[in-house]
Amino acid sequence: MLQPRKVKHRKQQKGRIKGIAHRGNTLAFGKYGLQALEAGWITARQIEAGRIAMVRKAKRGARIWIRIFPDKPITKKPAETRMGKGKGNVEYWVAVVKPGKIIYEIDGVADDVMIEALRRAGHKMPVKCKIVSLEEEGI
Repeated sequence: MLQPRKVKHRKQQKGRIKGIAHRGNTLAFGKYGLQALEAGWITARQIEAGRIAMVRKAKRGARIWIRIFPDKPITKKPAETRMGKGKGNVEYWVAVVKPGKIIYEIDGVADDVMIEALRRAGHKMPVKCKIVSLEEEGI
């Protein structure tokens, strides 16, 4: 599971997700990529589930890049606990994703295999996604 080795502050506030991604919104490594179409939080477990789905489909030879990292801690108070007494403990980590952000990139195998692998990874994501290619971007 992905998570930071060390953080400056153990707990963070929720925050708001406004606007579109201006960074990480173009393909940088692979031929095809999975792009988020809406804002949301993607947990470390969901990122790993998508990666495993891609690896199982693409097999050997495929190169996969994960372009997001879960660096935001999400806290939760125990069940049946009264209000107050401070903020809960860190339960899991999420990556904050804005519309336009590239989540995964893939290269190194046949085009139809890469597209199917990304499609399967997209089913694991909590946000709507689309598959983008270098040809579409005109690079």
